[in-house]
Parts: sequence; structure tokens; C-alpha cells
Amino acid sequence: MKKVLVAGATGYLGRYVLQEFKEQEYWIRALARNATKLENLTEYIDEKFIGEITDSNSLSGICKDMDIVFSSIGITKQKDGLSYMDVDYQANMNLLDEAKKSGVKKFMYVSVLNGDKLRYLKICEAKEKFVAELKNSGLDYCIIRPNGFFSDMSEFLKMANKGKIYLFGDGNQKSNPIHGEDLAKVCIDAIENKEDEIEVGGPETLTHNKITELAFNAIGKKTKVIHIPDWIRRLALKVGKLFMSSKSFGPVEFFMNVMAMDMIAPRYGTHHLIDFFKENKNKALL
Repeated sequence: MKKVLVAGATGYLGRYVLQEFKEQEYWIRALARNATKLENLTEYIDEKFIGEITDSNSLSGICKDMDIVFSSIGITKQKDGLSYMDVDYQANMNLLDEAKKSGVKKFMYVSVLNGDKLRYLKICEAKEKFVAELKNSGLDYCIIRPNGFFSDMSEFLKMANKGKIYLFGDGNQKSNPIHGEDLAKVCIDAIENKEDEIEVGGPETLTHNKITELAFNAIGKKTKVIHIPDWIRRLALKVGKLFMSSKSFGPVEFFMNVMAMDMIAPRYGTHHLIDFFKENKNKALL
């Protein structure tokens, strides 16, 4: 039986990854900063490892006897005063160092589509700095590059519930975000895959205007969208960079850049965004 360490088990993708690994009969060790974060996941976990990913001293032995390390560690929302370099880069480096010490056979890392082309964004700078280290580590590796999770699309639902959705430009930018369950299958299949990097998206390519329409349909309201001229977006980025802290500006910078471009990856999966919106329309009210 192969053994895998899952770092990022409590995130959106993590639960689906745990389920898929368990279905494929892997022995699973999951990392969390405290045991309570894993309470709802115990049916998928064989062993808990309690440690702080940003503290290398707390990770000693975390990869012992592991065949594979899977990491989706990264900041989704700024918290605890940590930067992207602290988490997306250094925390994953702490894990990589332990993997090398323990003779792990394969290290899998979830980055972002076009991350190598978006290095000027703080989050991508940190992620790609780690990707470079992973490629030079000597370990067998696989970098998964999704173009966005369904969970990221919840922002459309939140705006729809407030009555209006704001889009940059004409709203015709396209993307095909992917559901966590579909992405988990890609990740586990990649273990036997000889590809070093995999770009992946969901089965539907949608414009931002269409995503807006789906969000309003899910909550049963008439579509109301306001298109913001792109020059305002560009001006906001310049002003934000001058007056916001680098930690606060990071998520804004990423969102405002990605929302102004196409993010299309090879299609995969069976889950559709409208179903996700309908299932989560009440959560978006919170």
C-alpha cells in the first residue's frame, strides 16, 4: 500500500483529494496546525500530523515512510500577518526539505494556470519561486496548474445576492473553472502520469457575463451587471499599489489582473458551475 502525506487537507481541494486517495486505497497522513481542523475528515485519514507549516522545526519527521507528498498549501486570504513568500514559497520549501531528507519518491504541487507568465503578481512570484526549487530538487515531481476552483466563483454569488455584479471591461473574458472533485481525480491520476506539469480546467468555457447570468439564475433574481471601464481597473491597481500594504494588496492585485484576461485550460470533468451555484446559494449569504 502506497503512503501519501497531504498538506492542505483542510482547504477546498483538500477534502476531495483525501476522498480520492482513500478510494484508491492509499494510506494517508494529513497535516494540520491543530487536531480540531481534521475532525470532520477522520474517515479519510490514517494518521494526523500536527505542525505549523511555516515553522520548519515543527515538521521534523513529517515525511518519514511516505512515498508521495501532495501539497496544495497556499494563501487564499491574507491572515496571521503572513505573506505569500512566507506560505506559498517558504512553507512549501519546509515541506520539500523534509521530503528530500526522508527519501520521498514523488512531490506533487498545486500551482496556478499561467503562473510562470504572471510572475509580476506577488502570489505567482512566490508560487513560481517554489516551482523552480521543486524542479531542481532531484525528486520526481508533478505540478498541477488549474485555472480556478468553483469555490473562487462564489464571489459572483455574493455579489448577486447583493443585487449587482461588477465586471471589468465588456465581460467577455473567458475561463473554465474546475470543481474540486474533478481536480482531485486529475491529481491522483497524475501520480502514475509521466508528465511533469498538467494544465487543467473544467468542462465548460464561460464568459464572465455568462457566469454572472448563472449566478443570478441560481438565486432566482433578474440579472443586473455593471461593466466597469478597464481604465478604472488599471488606475485602481496603480493607486492600490501605492497606498495599500503589500499583504493587503496581493489578493486585490491577483483578482483584478486575472479578471481582465482569458484563463482557459484543457477541459476535464463532469461538474457544472450552475449546479455548484444552486448548491451553495445560501452559503453565499453568510
